[in-house]
Amino acid sequence: MMAQVHQITTAPGLTFDVLIAGPEQGAVVLLLHGFAESFHHWDAQIAALAHAGYRAIAPSQRGYSPGARPDPANTDNYVFDRLVDDPMQIAAQLRLTGFHLVGHDWGGSVAWGIADKHPDRLASLTILSRPHPNAFNRALELPEGEQKHRSRHHREFLEPGAAALVLANDAEWLRVRWDAAGVPKAAQERHLAVLGNRAAMEAALAWYRARGAIRSPLGVIRVPTLYIWGDADDTVSRPAAEWTREWVSARYQFAVLPGGGHFTADQMPEQVNALMLRHLARHPL
Repeated sequence: MMAQVHQITTAPGLTFDVLIAGPEQGAVVLLLHGFAESFHHWDAQIAALAHAGYRAIAPSQRGYSPGARPDPANTDNYVFDRLVDDPMQIAAQLRLTGFHLVGHDWGGSVAWGIADKHPDRLASLTILSRPHPNAFNRALELPEGEQKHRSRHHREFLEPGAAALVLANDAEWLRVRWDAAGVPKAAQERHLAVLGNRAAMEAALAWYRARGAIRSPLGVIRVPTLYIWGDADDTVSRPAAEWTREWVSARYQFAVLPGGGHFTADQMPEQVNALMLRHLARHPL
């Protein structure tokens, strides 16, 4: 049941590191990590899924995988459509016809995009933290500015020296934030083994620079959806979380984790696992 790292090539210059565990015949769960973490964000979920008989597949996404790191100075390499296409190309290489999809933070944004574009491929959708972009945009426009304040780091990441600042003093910016959100020290080191170098960080921040300050709107999601939000998440306001319901027409569950921060899969793995496994069981492939 131990997860193994596989290399999957989807195109010249795009070879992704992918964690895979669980029986080959198991229903597939594709897990997409966000910033500022790595595919190890899902270590506890991968173990739980494999134990339950699922085939868990967690790519190290574009820019995070050394073999899938096109020049971040050209932000065209990191536009949203490319980020959405990468997991689908990995699925194609693995000959996956249908699967469950899970995403956190930026991986959540990509997962919303996949659910909007390819609903017929998904048995279910599970999102951690990241609201539907339409709900996020609406919250950003509120006159009291709470969501805009919570998202201020997005604007800061557009500055040319952002990568150096994030990694300065042994990645102090990251460590302070992880500590505040309850991310265990061992998990922090696993993330830094992937992300804690200048090349990876520049590529990760290129996701923000390619998008700019505006999130493109998406349509109503027609996939059964579980949305998990920690009420101590410092990046997502309650209105943005609650309004997500308006953009899902299929069966929908909004699960609030009291005291949960932005990285609940690391902070509260047992609670996240229980919610996710119940959701998957309700919507078998």
